[in-house]
Amino acid sequence: MNLASQKRLASELLKAGVNRIRFDVEKLDEISEAITRDDVRALIKDGSIYAAPARSISRGRVRERAGRKASGRYKGSAKRTGTQKARKQPKSAWMQKIRALREELRKMKAEGEIDANTYRSMYLQAKGNLFHSRRHLREQHARTKE
Repeated sequence: MNLASQKRLASELLKAGVNRIRFDVEKLDEISEAITRDDVRALIKDGSIYAAPARSISRGRVRERAGRKASGRYKGSAKRTGTQKARKQPKSAWMQKIRALREELRKMKAEGEIDANTYRSMYLQAKGNLFHSRRHLREQHARTKE
């Protein structure tokens, strides 16, 4: 018995591909007698005709690899394309650094570690790229204080 037309009707009604449509083996006689859409609809309601769940590609391996990448693997020189400046723009690095330094200076001023004059001179030194990091800024301040 050819059930192609029933399969096609069911796929349209269930909004699933023809290959996902499944028939209950014990009710194949009933299904073969179904001619109209209403007949097929009734069989779907019965559970004689149903759509198999959609299959998809597993992302488990991708997630595992992403986790390993996050921990620093697979990032050696062989994997790198583009210059260092293309990979991390110098302006972004500068902005990150200067914002940290200026935040540190504001904190030091608020806590009373430095006065307004020292703040201003160190602010300009930071702008002139004298300090490498927050730690370097604090070390320089400690040296000048002595």
